[in-house]
This record gives sequence, C-alpha cells and structure tokens, in this order.
Amino acid sequence: MWENVNKSGYNEAYHIRRLLTESAVRASDKRARFVGLAAYEAAGGNILRDLFEEDGGGWLEDVALLERLVAERLRTEAETIAAEGWKWIEVAASFPYGHDHGHRRLVGTPADITAEEQATIDALQAEFAALQEKYEDADELPDEVDARLGELEEALEAFENRPDIYKPTEIVHAGAFVSIDAEGALQVERGYVRREDETAFVAATAEPDREAGATTPDTDGGEQGAPLAQRATITISGQATPDEEEDDDAVRPLPDRLVTELTAHRTLALRDAVASQPQVAMTMLVHKLCVDAFYQTHTPGCLEAGVRYVQLPVQAPDLKESASARSIADRHEAWKADMPTDEQTLWDWLVALDDASRLALLAHCVSGGVNALSEKVDRYGGTGVTAHGLRRRLDQADRLARAVSLDMAEVGWRPTVDNYFGRVTKSRILEAVREARGEGATQLIDHLKKAEMAKEAERLLEDTRWLPEPLRLTEVVSPPNVADGVAEPLPEFLAADEEEAGGAGEGEQPQAIAAE
Repeated sequence: MWENVNKSGYNEAYHIRRLLTESAVRASDKRARFVGLAAYEAAGGNILRDLFEEDGGGWLEDVALLERLVAERLRTEAETIAAEGWKWIEVAASFPYGHDHGHRRLVGTPADITAEEQATIDALQAEFAALQEKYEDADELPDEVDARLGELEEALEAFENRPDIYKPTEIVHAGAFVSIDAEGALQVERGYVRREDETAFVAATAEPDREAGATTPDTDGGEQGAPLAQRATITISGQATPDEEEDDDAVRPLPDRLVTELTAHRTLALRDAVASQPQVAMTMLVHKLCVDAFYQTHTPGCLEAGVRYVQLPVQAPDLKESASARSIADRHEAWKADMPTDEQTLWDWLVALDDASRLALLAHCVSGGVNALSEKVDRYGGTGVTAHGLRRRLDQADRLARAVSLDMAEVGWRPTVDNYFGRVTKSRILEAVREARGEGATQLIDHLKKAEMAKEAERLLEDTRWLPEPLRLTEVVSPPNVADGVAEPLPEFLAADEEEAGGAGEGEQPQAIAAE
C-alpha cells in the first residue's frame, strides 16, 4: 500500500486509512456492538486500531467470524423467544423496509408492573431528576455523570419497552421478527399473523358459541382448553428449518343462491344511496383504506376499493434508515396510536374526525400505493411491466413529483460509493463531478483508478446537492404542433412511419429509460 500511495502521490491520512480499512467492519457497526468486542476477540478475531486518533474502537478484520457470531447469538435469542409458543420466528441481522406489510398485527396487553419493579422505577427516576437538577447550570457535564444519565435512561426505557402479553389462542397462529436495531441491541417484533395463517386465525379467535358450551376466556387473558405449546419454525436469513407444519384449513361453505339474489338488490340500492352522499362515500373509502393499512385483516368487505401497497424488491441497504422511511413509520405509528384497537369501532371514530384530519389520513393511506420504480421491461408478453406501462408510470411519477415539489437533496439523499459512484463507469463519475464542481475538480481525480475515483467523488460532492438524472425534478416541456390547446394530427404518411419506428424500437427504448 505504501508503494501505491507513493506512486499516486495521494497520501492524505484519511485516504490511507480508508484503503487500510475498506474490507473491515467498523467497531461502531451495529453487528459489532451486538456481539461485543470482547466476544469477538475471545473467538480469535483481530481488531485493527488507529494509533494516533479516536476511531470509535477500531475495525474488525474477520468479517466472516463476525457474521457467524451474530448468527449464533440471534439463533440463541430466537430459541428463547420461540419458547413463548409462537408458530414461527424470522431471524436476520436487518430486515428491509416494509418487511411486515401484509401481516396482521396482534394487539397485546402490557404486562403489569409489580410493586418491586415500581419501587425500582421510582428510585431510577429520582436519581435521574436529582442529577439533572444538580448540573442544570453546568456548561458541560462531567464524563461520569453523562455516562450515569445514559445508564438511567436505558434502565427506564427497558421498563417502558417490556413485551406485551398475548392470548395463547393467538400466539399459536402468529410469529415474531428477531433482528438488531440501529444501536446494536436485540430487536424483537412480536405478534404478526401471516396471510396464509389468516383463515385459521380468524376461525380460532372467532366469538365462541355459548349455546354449544364453548370455552370462555379466563381472568388472566388466557383460555380454558387452550392449545398445547408448539415447536416454532425458526427461519434465519430466509433458510427455514424442515420442521414446518401446515395447517389443514377447512373450506368455507358457499353462500346460498337465494341469499345472493336478494343481496344483489340491496347492493344496487346501496350504490345509489352512497352516490348521493359524498361525505358518507369519503368516510367509507377512508375506512376501507385504514382497514388495509392498519388492521390488515385481508378479509373482503362491502367496498371493492383499495390501494395496493407497492413492495420495493430492489433497494439499497440504507433505505430502511432513510429520513423518508422514518417519517412514514412515525406518521403510521402516530395514526395507529390514535385509532381504536378493534375494527368494529373504526367507523364511529372516523365520523368524529374533522374533514382536515380525515383528508390527512386518506393521504397517508393512499401514499403507500405510489410506484415510481423504473423496472426492466417484459418484452415477451409475461406478467411484468410493458414498455408503454413503464413510460406511463414514470410520466405520472414526474407529474406527481412536480405537484409535491419533491427535492431529493432536501429529503437527504447524497451520492456515495455504495449508492451511485461504485455502480457506474468512470466517465459517469467524472461527468457528475464536472456538473457539481467544475472542470478543475475532475482534473484532480481523472488519473485515479475507479475505486479511488469513486471515493474521492463522494467526498467532493458531499455538500453540493448534486442528483443523478432519475432523482431530478423534471421540467414540463410543451408538446409541439399545439394550437389553442389542441394538438395538430400528423400527416397520414408521417403517422405511419412513426408507428413503424415505435414498433421496431420497442425492445430498446425501455432500457434507455431505465438507464437514464
């Protein structure tokens, strides 16, 4: 490395440090914090440290060992959680944004705080308040006081974030996601019912038939005659164990023909009545969207309308932690906290909302269906997007971006090695630097190899708000041959030539759109 640095003349400290550590994992990484440096070193892992300045603990060089330790500890934690009786446990160091969409979320009951625990909470809060009051006027907290306040906050937060209690009849049809949060702590998301388990869940948790002598819940939230504990299926990074069992669900009976004919009359009458009352129609639409977005029952209702939540199959690793993702999640949780816990009272709650709040909730539910993805075109007549469909989608996305004045730089997107420069050619890198910093800046890096050029481009463009083509806000271009708002038709022979050219180039045009 010393020889390479001497030849290139690029010998700044940050550059050398970056080259030395590009294949290692920083000690502040959530995986390293989850395992712990002591456990990593005890397993034979080596840590590279900087002698001359603070480095957050160094860099872990044996990435394979770190990944193995992470998987082992996650599996151990998952087995402990599986003992609670869940049907399945999904395990991964990190789940993509939207991984829980399409699952019903169970509503648990917070565990009661014992007298001993309450005494501990009171003591922690008293100590926290005393330290804050003592150093209220201090310009800077002593290190030991700052560390103690952090410990008190963590201890109090542990009491607030205790797992909820769920009914045994619900647990046997539900599961949990086990992962690592951004701070390196264990993150457990309990109480999710998969779509394929929905029918069995609804049947098992339906209102009991009292005349048939069905069991009734006991005072502790459990149920007499509850099912026996099952062995949970633990899936680690998509690899399932062979113990998975499938439920043999009963087929629902078909509705009677006479009932269908009679309710057809009622359906038409309802359509006519709703069409004459816009406020009721809007409430009904918001109700349906809220059921899909928050309750996720996946059971057909009386309104055949909805927003199909668009999954993001290809996404950058940092998408889940982006400002947009956090904003959507916070807004979703805020609405969810205000909503009633059961779907039956949702309608009355919506009626009580003012129009502004109802419209804001409608906007939140509708936003989940926005699709501005540029995908590979299906040229063989399959189920994928067509060239015309992709062009229409992207045109509408541009129009929507202009309507909301979307600025991706303002949102927080910045070009990095991982999300752009390391994925394009050298000419693209130089073009970006030239656009953002001028020709002089490109001459500083045009002699470098691609890997080094990409890293330096990231540094040069850090605060320039430069965006690649797909993220820029497009300008409206007026169509040609327009008079008084009506486009003039092309001559017949030109229109024929255009159709032939469009048909011949249909296979190549979508790729050009995606590349731009």
